[in-house]
Amino acid sequence: MIRSLSFLLGFFAVITGHSAAAQCAVEEFESNAYTVCRADAEDDLRLFLRNDENRILGGFSAVNAALKAEGKALVFAMNAGMYHSNRMPVGLFVENGKELTPVSHGGGVGNFGLTPNGVFCISDRRVDVIETTVFEAAKPDCRFASQSGPMLVIDGELHPRFIPNGDSRYYRNGVGTTADGKTAIFAISNQQVNFHDFGRFFRDHIKVPNALFFDGKVSRLYAPEVGRRDIGLPIGPIVGLVTDR
Repeated sequence: MIRSLSFLLGFFAVITGHSAAAQCAVEEFESNAYTVCRADAEDDLRLFLRNDENRILGGFSAVNAALKAEGKALVFAMNAGMYHSNRMPVGLFVENGKELTPVSHGGGVGNFGLTPNGVFCISDRRVDVIETTVFEAAKPDCRFASQSGPMLVIDGELHPRFIPNGDSRYYRNGVGTTADGKTAIFAISNQQVNFHDFGRFFRDHIKVPNALFFDGKVSRLYAPEVGRRDIGLPIGPIVGLVTDR
């Protein structure tokens, strides 16, 4: 009976064009747990900031409300970069091919100023995390892009300023991309972790060559299939995987 059910689910996935496999799951690494969500470059992965009335969305429920007009809904989503008090992005933000805010070179206080920082780029056939100076030189054609910082992993190496056993611990979230650009892996810590532990999760467990920190303190996840519908104060940029309702 179980094998028959599995066959039917697989057959349904083929005829509808949608995978029946789970997108999000909890994974453990060195006594810490993380909720991890994966999306392929061919999936409908988007960044969100404003609605059609040019108002900042600020949360997952507002994104779902905006998607309803398309007959779409979120599979999962998380906050996707740092923002000012008006919730506008601190660095580069591209939405539907339009640059809303320019590249920032950091140099200020806070995590964004802990250079090198980087850009999460969604193009038509790839998803990439790219260190900012490399991004500026390459000028990739991003349909969506969000700059944040610091980089967690840079060409297989941890950010040089991360300290083992550092005492700055928060709930943190970020994204890494595979070397072939086919998959983006999003993660949020289920316990408070430092930068070194979070970076090692992406490098040594997820095994991606490049990963980018999105935020701490306000890290938030929407992933109903694993029981996550985090709420809180309004946020800025949001990344989400979209599907038909």
